[in-house]
Amino acid sequence: MATRLLSPKLLNDLRYFTRPLNSASSASITAVSPLNLDEKPKPTAVERPPINQPSTTLDLNDHQKLFDSVSTLQLLRSSANLGLASIEPFVDFGLWVMNSRLLETSLIRGVILKTVKHTFFEHFCAGETTEEAGECVKKIQEAGLRGMLVYAVEHTSDNAGCERNLEGFLRSVEFAKSLPPSSVSFVIAKITAICPINVLRRVSDLLRWQYKDPSFNLPWKLNTFPIFCDSSPLYQTLQKPEPLTPQEELDFQLAHQRLLRLCQKCVEDNVALTIDAEDTSLQPAIDYLTYSSALMYNRDDNPIVYGTIQSYLKDAKERLFLAEKTAEKLGIPMGFKLVRGAYMTSERKLASSLGYDSPIHNSIQETHACYNDCASFMLERIADGHGAVVLATHNVESGQLAASKARDLGIQKGNQKLEFAQLYGMSEALSFGLRNAGFQVSKYLPYGPIDMVMPYLLRRAEENRGLLSTSSLDRELMGKELKRRLKNLQFSKPEITAPSSIKVEIGTQ
Repeated sequence: MATRLLSPKLLNDLRYFTRPLNSASSASITAVSPLNLDEKPKPTAVERPPINQPSTTLDLNDHQKLFDSVSTLQLLRSSANLGLASIEPFVDFGLWVMNSRLLETSLIRGVILKTVKHTFFEHFCAGETTEEAGECVKKIQEAGLRGMLVYAVEHTSDNAGCERNLEGFLRSVEFAKSLPPSSVSFVIAKITAICPINVLRRVSDLLRWQYKDPSFNLPWKLNTFPIFCDSSPLYQTLQKPEPLTPQEELDFQLAHQRLLRLCQKCVEDNVALTIDAEDTSLQPAIDYLTYSSALMYNRDDNPIVYGTIQSYLKDAKERLFLAEKTAEKLGIPMGFKLVRGAYMTSERKLASSLGYDSPIHNSIQETHACYNDCASFMLERIADGHGAVVLATHNVESGQLAASKARDLGIQKGNQKLEFAQLYGMSEALSFGLRNAGFQVSKYLPYGPIDMVMPYLLRRAEENRGLLSTSSLDRELMGKELKRRLKNLQFSKPEITAPSSIKVEIGTQ
């Protein structure tokens, strides 16, 4: 099957991609301009919230109600950790320390890792073992949330390491099955953990070149959904790549077999699997593996395999549309996790070094608009009986708009095809607000030995420095709730009022 499966007419329909998140439902997608959060709504005959006003679906002001399931000790620790993470010089110093040669000295390394473990590791990670992760899942379930289990391995260079990582992912699925029903929404996997990086890069080059030249033959290629669109960045492959060597082809086949084993395990245990996204130099091969596996295993109404779309990429909307519409045409239910993206600095540096425009949107407003448009499109698809989506966002306005859109479309709260998600330790107010509004909400729970999880923590600190520095809503609401609880404490003994008379009755049996 060729990658371009859609008719010219369907491609022309891209200009009708989506409606604003707060528009009312209809049977078809109507033409509108991209979501503009500064645009004033036009009067309509349908009673609905104004397009650019936050929905009243979520209440993010009642700090007592939001944090009623969080202990005072946990509030204190979270507030302290978020406060530290919001200080950019502190984050810069921490990044320098973790990347320095200080970690080569065993004594100093031990002190540093112990400090990290009892601060940021405990705040952003679910533990070092599956047992600790399980306790974390049970804790957040008591708070009305679900867990996404993330065995935090990535970037492997050899097949032996890939096999070890696969066993870890399989254990995650087995462990998810053993936890209370519905407490785990997804198991998360990274293709970079089960396929050598150099092979992913080579396959991505070949896929890009075939998109440029459809006559370019890839004998190993299986059926898949569209991976590219006309606006996709192809500058990473400037020359015709050599075919895969026999060893590279074998390594790639082994990687695909690992993913299929993981998918089969997820089907057997009825645990959904989400494949995380990487940078654009690797993403084509990741999408290829994800989509070809989805074609094999997404047979029932609720998909098992989910891919990830990074909305900070300029081609995100078009690629999402093409993949989802092709899935519908083939009768395959497809799930997507929508994120904003996590490789902004490296993507811009690479594009600039090659003399090309960045594949990332030029402004944060454009990224927000793209995310909201993608969310709107997928909510429309769910309302029409197609697809599934995880709306992974820390942006309060995106959460409010999506919740309002779901309500207007008549998507029932608790619908298995709609999940909101935030990172563990971040955007607690949004998570609890969505929970209180009746939606399914998950927390992304990375776990594993601290040495193994360290790359995740370092990347999270670097990529989210802007987000962490603007986590003022959580810190403000946590502060108010702590003040309220402190105020309600009684520091003096209650007064004892002596009764005016005491009646004592003495009797015998």
